[in-house]
Amino acid sequence: MTVVIVESPAKAKTINKYLGKGFTVLASYGHIRDLPSKDGSVKPDDDFAMTWELDPKSQKRMNDIAEAIKSSDRVILATDPDREGEAISWHVLEVLNKKRGLMKDKQVQRVTFNAITQSAVQTAMAAPRDIDMELVDAYLARRALDYLVGFTLSPVLWRKLPGARSAGRVQSVALKIVVDREIEIEKFKTEEYWTVDAEVSADSPPFSARLTQLGGKKLAKFDLSNAVLAHAARDAIQHASFTVSEVDQKPGKRTPPPPFTTSTLQQEAARKLGFSATRTMQTAQKLYEGVDIGGETTGLITYMRTDGVYVEPAAIGEMRKLIGERFGGAYVPETPRLYKVKAKNAQEAHEAIRPTSFYRRPETLRLEGDQARLYELIWKRTMASQMEAARVEKTAIDMTSADQQIVLRATGQVVTFDGYMAVYEEGRDDDADEDGGRLPMVKVGAKTDIHKVSPDQHFTEPPPRYSEATLVKKLEELGIGRPSTYASILGVLRDRAYVRMDKNRFIPEDKGRLVTAFLDQFFHRYVQYDFTADLEEKLDLVSDGKLDWKQLLRDFWVDFHAAAEGMTELRVSQVLDTLNEALGPLIFPDKGDGTNPRACPACGNGLLSLKTSRFGAFVGCSNYPECSFTRPVGAPSADGEAAPSGDQELGVDPDSGQTVSLKIGRFGPYVQLGEAASKEDKPKRSSLPKAWPPATIDLNRALKLLSLPRTIGIHPEDQKPIVAGLGRFGPFVETGGTYANLSNFDEIFEVGINRAVDLIAQKRAGGGKGGRGAAAAPLKELGVFPDSEEKIAVMNGRYGPYVKCGKVNATLPKEMTPETVTLEQAVELINAKGGLKASGAKKAPAKKAAAKKPAAKKAPAKKPAAKKTSAEKTPAET
Repeated sequence: MTVVIVESPAKAKTINKYLGKGFTVLASYGHIRDLPSKDGSVKPDDDFAMTWELDPKSQKRMNDIAEAIKSSDRVILATDPDREGEAISWHVLEVLNKKRGLMKDKQVQRVTFNAITQSAVQTAMAAPRDIDMELVDAYLARRALDYLVGFTLSPVLWRKLPGARSAGRVQSVALKIVVDREIEIEKFKTEEYWTVDAEVSADSPPFSARLTQLGGKKLAKFDLSNAVLAHAARDAIQHASFTVSEVDQKPGKRTPPPPFTTSTLQQEAARKLGFSATRTMQTAQKLYEGVDIGGETTGLITYMRTDGVYVEPAAIGEMRKLIGERFGGAYVPETPRLYKVKAKNAQEAHEAIRPTSFYRRPETLRLEGDQARLYELIWKRTMASQMEAARVEKTAIDMTSADQQIVLRATGQVVTFDGYMAVYEEGRDDDADEDGGRLPMVKVGAKTDIHKVSPDQHFTEPPPRYSEATLVKKLEELGIGRPSTYASILGVLRDRAYVRMDKNRFIPEDKGRLVTAFLDQFFHRYVQYDFTADLEEKLDLVSDGKLDWKQLLRDFWVDFHAAAEGMTELRVSQVLDTLNEALGPLIFPDKGDGTNPRACPACGNGLLSLKTSRFGAFVGCSNYPECSFTRPVGAPSADGEAAPSGDQELGVDPDSGQTVSLKIGRFGPYVQLGEAASKEDKPKRSSLPKAWPPATIDLNRALKLLSLPRTIGIHPEDQKPIVAGLGRFGPFVETGGTYANLSNFDEIFEVGINRAVDLIAQKRAGGGKGGRGAAAAPLKELGVFPDSEEKIAVMNGRYGPYVKCGKVNATLPKEMTPETVTLEQAVELINAKGGLKASGAKKAPAKKAAAKKPAAKKAPAKKPAAKKTSAEKTPAET
């Protein structure tokens, strides 16, 4: 028997059908091992030795695989055909080799297939090979680099810039790209310019022309810089006579774009379908692994992690045949089209992303939702890539005044043969449509009639913020990251709250700008685009066997470690002084009146400066504690306007006669009613929700916030009041301890008694009495705590599995899993937390409690380790 190991269970099921008897196909469920998320997993002093940890969930799967291998004579590693897939095969084999005697006399082979189809799988099985250790070495080098950068930079950030989450080798460079664009936008100076268009005819229907020459001189963009000049040009046109001086008609071509690579698929799916990179890759994964077609599961597309645009000849032949059948011979080019990747550092190790059969047309498949839309996009793009070019006719008509001083030009373009555009037209990023419409037929020498002349005012615009599509494109152009990493890079930026999305554009948050400024000042070399791209090239040399992976790590570590060590003696105050200087234009913008932008608006003689707290950075006065003025860093509003830099009086509350103020505190903006008469007598306050930025707050909105919580009415069943309010988890309605979430903040002020009762009823029906949500179902019930009636259950929590007994919760140590934990172990963990005494429940006899004391001392040592694993997972992110 032969055991075949793939990555996903979906693939395992499909491939098992293709291979038939004599084969057992099992899944590893992706990566089975990783570097433990703690310091010391990569040891530079021990020639970069790496400590790997088997994922607890993978332990059982590997045991199942090992059990199947016992009765086999051959093992085939058939994970994905890329560097990560090669690494998974290597990890699997490493774990199996450590099981004593298991792999003795077993033949081990590696196969790869680019598509999950019967022919592709059978062809691959006929050509096995060994594991490609050069690809594995490149994976090890990349993993070590990401780990070393993450676990070296992140602690420096935590110590020197409190509130910062993490830094990563590629993540930090991607963030810098976003921040650099924002700085470019802020520095942009808007300039005014005018154009003059005329509606004309020359023995023809009217058409539009633009002024291109005035006074015998070709107009540059800013030559008409104000209304006076533009209106003078209009008057000159109206008083001149024109004739057609030139008609230029040129044929042109539009060639189809190449088939999809990973990055171009992500870009086009973002433009045309509004998909995020993560959503695109998840959907593509499902199409690759296969869907049910006529009772049989088959893969619909080739492997979706690729930077190659090559398509195998058989697939091209099928496309050309189908194009001829559906569109006719005119749409089939004389010879097949061949494409070459333009992206920097492209590997081109795999085929482009394409359908496994072009006769599976989108309209014939029973796909739904995202899969249907993405498959149609891939099918159309690939088909178009082998179709004839579109033919266009470009026309330019010049009309010159009698004195030769003024020229009007009309341009147009018309498609004379649609070619590949009959199937597909590529989307664009931030580009205006350059195509004009069709122009009428006119003759040189024809008299031109001027019907209407319109001067139009314009203003230059800054470069646009990055969208997912344009940021992926930029990363690819710079040679930073790899196709398989783009989705995770963008996800990390959002998860760390270093950026926010507004109309599908990346806007750096203050936290992201601070981290970028810090790295730019103290680790400048390592966030430069060319340095990161050069490192990618070296990793590719490792893949090609032209560079030793450990030598790459040695060369990198010497300087990087020295730079990190140099930060040890640097005081936080020195870091903040440097950042004050670097971020001056953002934090302390020029007021335009000649006064010091860093002068404190509250006390007048203090200087504003960056300060840090465990909640992050803020701006405060140097005269603290005498002056307690604070405000957020930058704190831009939704429309880009700067937020108020200090306290503002919004008006007077008509009911109480007290002043209502908008204040900016170190924890963010808030509104306040009146002033404190003493330290004990605190005025009523309310924080601003994210949906209401400071620039939008007026007296009416402030009073709404201060009125919360709002009483909606009395519940008809228990006669208790129902209130609407804003809590740490968002807007809610509540009665009798039952909370139900509202869909948005504004609904707090709009929700009526009927909807509130309905929401409460739904929550209670789900078991959510006395809390925010329905009571979670236990993963496993273990029994009853000794000498009590309290049940012990295993629960799944936000930070991992834990055991629950009454009000006592105890996190499962790393070596325990929900499947393996016993009642005795759970009791020991509960006792280590102080037993049931903490909850006021009946406690075990003193004698038994004493017997458990050694365990009570031992278990807490495990708890911090478990927490540390969760907290420290962030630094080594890509």
